[in-house]
Amino acid sequence: MTQEPPQSPEPQVPHKRRVRYRGRNPRRFEDKYKEHDPARYARDVAHVIARGRTPAGMHLPICVKEILSILKPKPGETGLDATLGFGGHAQEILPRLQPGGRLFGLDVDPLELPRTEARLRGLGFSEKALIARKMNFAGIIGLLPEAGGGFDLILADLGVSSMQLDDPRRGFTYKFEGPLDLRFNPARGVPASELLKSISFNALTKLLSGNSDEPHAEVIARAIKGSLTPINTTVQLADTVRAALEKLPLKETDNAIKRSLQRVFMALRIGVNEELSVLDRFLDALPWCLKPGGRAAVLSFHSGEDRRVKKAFANGEKSGIYSGIAPTCLRPSPEEQRNNSRSSCAKLRWAIRSAIPIQ
Repeated sequence: MTQEPPQSPEPQVPHKRRVRYRGRNPRRFEDKYKEHDPARYARDVAHVIARGRTPAGMHLPICVKEILSILKPKPGETGLDATLGFGGHAQEILPRLQPGGRLFGLDVDPLELPRTEARLRGLGFSEKALIARKMNFAGIIGLLPEAGGGFDLILADLGVSSMQLDDPRRGFTYKFEGPLDLRFNPARGVPASELLKSISFNALTKLLSGNSDEPHAEVIARAIKGSLTPINTTVQLADTVRAALEKLPLKETDNAIKRSLQRVFMALRIGVNEELSVLDRFLDALPWCLKPGGRAAVLSFHSGEDRRVKKAFANGEKSGIYSGIAPTCLRPSPEEQRNNSRSSCAKLRWAIRSAIPIQ
């Protein structure tokens, strides 16, 4: 009788202690381990949301009830979430398309799209139900053959995801030190820091005024172009803008300076990603991609976006392409604005595709 050799014990994985931080609660994005693992720390994440804040690494979808009421997703239909983001809207739409329905989810962000797709797969949505694509929503016509010729419903949430805003490495906000990047896709185009080096004073003034209605565009542009050192980080830009506004004859209040900082970062982000021209191409393609009776909803977050959506929908209704459009923009409820401060500037518009063929 042969004796089996003794089996070697399984190697022990050394216990890794979490990073220590100062104070009672972590302040740095990478240290917020509970918020980055919402399934394990659901109670803590719920507590953050109850305080009207967005947990780090997450995004709270806006106007969910209103969007579902507009889009009316039904079993067997084909839908498109043109800006997938964290997938909050998609998570609500997908079950309503089952059985037999599909939702295409698009995003240009190569860092967040795989995480969102994995999260939605973990909730049970198969590759047949959810088709994720890394692409710009300006090219949605290219999806028509795969979608069977058209979509029953299309959603475009034009806002920046909280995951992008909160991560200092992405350079989307003046609140944290980070590289002045602002690109949705870090592999394409040039970061905002490079844009500031090459753009002229007049072009920068126009960009700040046109993209965000910044009232002190000329003052801020002069300060940026007059900086003795290159502006490469978010804090450097914020300090430059703040110093310029504090020198005004009628010194701006802290709240006014904060709003200007928000507008400056938004204007640069729009410029770096060419957001307005991309939106124009999407709105031109939209009616071609809707089936007769198809529903579209667009959630915008600043006046430049909303003006374009309003005009495109109005022109479409006038020409007969749309059988109905939103008579006025819908806004998040007061309760939603209290619970999610990032929803306060959102505007929602809708349109319904008519049965008239597009010439």
